[in-house]
Amino acid sequence: MIDFLCPVLEFMILLPWMMIAYLPMKQHLRMHPVRLAAIITPFIILLTLAGGGLCYLLSVKTTWLFFLAAAIAGVVYVRSLHIKKWKSISVFLAVCGVYSCLGSVARALNLILAPGSGSPWLSLRAALLYNLMCWLLTVMSWRPATHAVRELLEDNTFAQTWYVFWIFPLLFTGLNLFMIPVYPELMYGGRMIEGYIVIGFALLFLLLLLYVMFYLMAAGLNKNDRLRQENQFLAMQQTRYDSLRSAISETREARHDMRHHFNALQNLAAQKNWENLEKYLSDVQDSIPDTELELCDNALVDAVASHYGMLYRKHGIPFSFELDLPAELPVPKIDLCSVLSNLLENALEASLRTEPSRRQIKVRACLHSGHMLLLTVENTFDGVIWEKNGVFLSSKRKGEGIGIQSVRRIADKNGGYSRFLHEDGVFRANVMLRAKKQSRE
Repeated sequence: MIDFLCPVLEFMILLPWMMIAYLPMKQHLRMHPVRLAAIITPFIILLTLAGGGLCYLLSVKTTWLFFLAAAIAGVVYVRSLHIKKWKSISVFLAVCGVYSCLGSVARALNLILAPGSGSPWLSLRAALLYNLMCWLLTVMSWRPATHAVRELLEDNTFAQTWYVFWIFPLLFTGLNLFMIPVYPELMYGGRMIEGYIVIGFALLFLLLLLYVMFYLMAAGLNKNDRLRQENQFLAMQQTRYDSLRSAISETREARHDMRHHFNALQNLAAQKNWENLEKYLSDVQDSIPDTELELCDNALVDAVASHYGMLYRKHGIPFSFELDLPAELPVPKIDLCSVLSNLLENALEASLRTEPSRRQIKVRACLHSGHMLLLTVENTFDGVIWEKNGVFLSSKRKGEGIGIQSVRRIADKNGGYSRFLHEDGVFRANVMLRAKKQSRE
């Protein structure tokens, strides 16, 4: 019975492994946490019994069968989440790297607790210590996983920082596999076992340190990018404020001159000089400033729309805005303004490359069901739009357009969507942004 229990206990670390992997994913579960736990826990237990039982029957080490079981658990983990796959895979690999370091420590302890046993598995005491270390690490990682890691996962302003993360856990997992003694009996010479334990803990400490450094780097890059966006929006608001102040000044001057215009009109009418009267009325009408600046009740969205509206007017691009949005919105303002500014900037650049007689930009936005914001931006274009496998390529650099990439990422963040269509010389962007997810009932 004990011989059967030893390999099973080695597989049992999949339970704390999966738990720590799920901790930062509360907002991204495809089902209620209780229901998910009721499904995942029996599945991991069955996987543990199957893997351990197979190792027992074949009298083989658990190493490679364990990685097969971990791969199966990883597939289930990724499929149970509503988040970008490269994020969920990175988190799972991160836990894999940490537990591989603990596995090296457990193997070293096994050499001390069961010298010369010759068993292909850890001894019962070593396996129990292995599970204890894994559960202690899970408890110690609870707050960082539910706060720092969750915050990093939900921050999509600089997602490229995740593209290199997977290297760290894979490298350390490979190092720990390489450290497995081929001839365990040789480890008893000198202080090999003590060195093995020190190296295992040193690799664990170094890996955790790399995770902390990665978090600080990514958090700093994300913060700088958010500040850049906020500064851009503040600049837009300043531009709108300057335009508003100029329009108020022009309106004040026009009102002051209105009395003189009425006197001149009265004199021309008294003289029955209808030709000069008509000409004078036309001149006065042209001199009245256009003060139509309010495009939306939401101040920040209005600032972005007004900024680009003035740019469109400056370049002679016909445009229309239908922004039926209240002052308070359920979606994050930074996300909405980032999406809107990217789409309006792309529309401006496309229109400048379009024949002036064909230029046209239409923008519509409304709130649906109180928690979904629908946004459509249409613009005409000349030339060719480069698209590969549904990905729109930038006309200014190699690779996907950064603006569209940012829009896709923000839209997907809280379960929204983005769709880009082009037909008959018209490019249309349809985006749905959802309110920030609350905990599921």
